Amino acid sequence: MQTAQDVLQSSHAHINGDRLWQSLMDLARLGATVKGGVCRLALTDLDRQARDLFVQWAEAAGCTVSVDQVGNIFARRPGRNPQLPPVMTGSHIDTQPTGGKFDGCFGVLAGLEVLRTLNDLKVETEAPLEVVVWTNEEGSRFAPCMMGSGVFAEKFTLEETLAKVDAEGVSVGAALNAIGYAGPRQVSGHAVGAYFEAHIEQGPILEDQHKTIGVVLGALGQKWFDLTLHGVEAHAGPTPMHLRKDALVGASVVVAAVNRVALEHQPHACGTVGCLQAYPGSRNVIPGEVRMTLDFRHLEPARLDSMIAQVKEVIAATTAQHGLTYTLTPTADFPPLYFEKGCVDAVRSAAQGLGLSHMDIVSGAGHDAIFLAELGPAGMIFVPCEGGISHNEIENAAPADLAAGCAVLLRAMLAAAQALAKGREAA
Repeated sequence: MQTAQDVLQSSHAHINGDRLWQSLMDLARLGATVKGGVCRLALTDLDRQARDLFVQWAEAAGCTVSVDQVGNIFARRPGRNPQLPPVMTGSHIDTQPTGGKFDGCFGVLAGLEVLRTLNDLKVETEAPLEVVVWTNEEGSRFAPCMMGSGVFAEKFTLEETLAKVDAEGVSVGAALNAIGYAGPRQVSGHAVGAYFEAHIEQGPILEDQHKTIGVVLGALGQKWFDLTLHGVEAHAGPTPMHLRKDALVGASVVVAAVNRVALEHQPHACGTVGCLQAYPGSRNVIPGEVRMTLDFRHLEPARLDSMIAQVKEVIAATTAQHGLTYTLTPTADFPPLYFEKGCVDAVRSAAQGLGLSHMDIVSGAGHDAIFLAELGPAGMIFVPCEGGISHNEIENAAPADLAAGCAVLLRAMLAAAQALAKGREAA
């Protein structure tokens, strides 16, 4: 038997890397694709199967499991002082349509491995520990992304969220009921002692710098828009070039502007047109309508706003030039975020204590930790992914790196649990 302090002072990783890896591979069988990835969209039957498997594992580890009204799953390991707010960790198990085995899933199963390891060591923490599976982080089937954590943090209302529909007209509420995960637990108002999220980097920086652990300082701000350009579809042969109202020509100018503006606002700037559909989609018809998504990201709020303002000017100019009209609708707005210093220091200290190479890094992607940071101290742990590739069936990560990230998570959570207890004593 060891104490939490013994674990924190040891240079041994403690966690069972083979068990972590096997759990990841077992989960990846649910929705496995022929290219080696996973397609497990939120609130589908495959998602239900994955949720059921997590619940089974959590209960076997001695956890009490509860489900809230938006389908978030909480696996709680009790602490000596039930009055303390929990130290939480987690991520998501829904995937992109052509997703990989590790995005989100690593964070959930690293948390589970922390609890299993503490059971093996017979370590009792002062504060309770919780592993959370957040609903619909990806936003692939239902928009917006980070839905479950957003409702938990009261960024989205429960009623509006349950009414959101997918491309087939199925609502979130109906889908939750269909898979049996419309839980009874109230979705908001819960104390968060601290929150940590382990994740593959989803970028190439750690691999390029030969570092095992990314100490995440914060996350880029994000603003998303849906843009529709309205022109006139017409025959591609009889319609002269100068009399056309070609929506796709206007869209091409916008795509180029998004890319150019992001390059002009480095560092930490990203601009992406991820979806583009031309109507009617016939080879001999001039496109009369184009629907596209715009994704802007930056660490500095003023520069993020500047990027968007410049692209809006281009939209107005190109639609006027080509005889088009347009509608621009905001769909997501996540301000830049710096994680709490104590949590960042806990991650850095854990990496140092284990002798792991590490570096400070900024997240370019959205994560549930961004919303949790508004409820309590939060931090993130990155590990490398091969080639920096994610949201792709070939997404890959080394078992040793995943085990290292989990070991850092274990220490960070223990340190936070001790800090909560000391803070309560001091009060």
